[in-house]
Amino acid sequence: MASDLGSDLGDAELEVLRILWDEGPRTVREVMNHLHERGRKVAYTTVLTFLTRLEQKQFVRSDKSGVAYVYKPTVTRERVTRSRLRAIADQLFDGTVGSLVLHLMREETFSRREINELHQLIDQLDTNRRTPGRPSTS
Repeated sequence: MASDLGSDLGDAELEVLRILWDEGPRTVREVMNHLHERGRKVAYTTVLTFLTRLEQKQFVRSDKSGVAYVYKPTVTRERVTRSRLRAIADQLFDGTVGSLVLHLMREETFSRREINELHQLIDQLDTNRRTPGRPSTS
């Protein structure tokens, strides 16, 4: 599997992976139909090409089910997200994830729920940092 998980994924390949994460294992035709529902009018052969590339990159695997192959992801959304965010931090913030987070917090608008979650996460991180026997993150 690619060491930089997701860094070599094109936008269309990532969209196909999202469908498989959201909908579960699907055939080429089912993925194509989901893309059509999302306003992406792509041919069956194009979707097959996306899935073949994803399989070559080891992001999905196919199993023969009846007359059609069924494709399912071999990596989680979380792993791809983590890897892509790490790559952004490396490229734009000299590898400092904290700078990426601070930038997003300054530049984006958050719902009340998201703000509450951020407060809870900060409190949890602060508590973990102060707990004896736990390694300090500073």
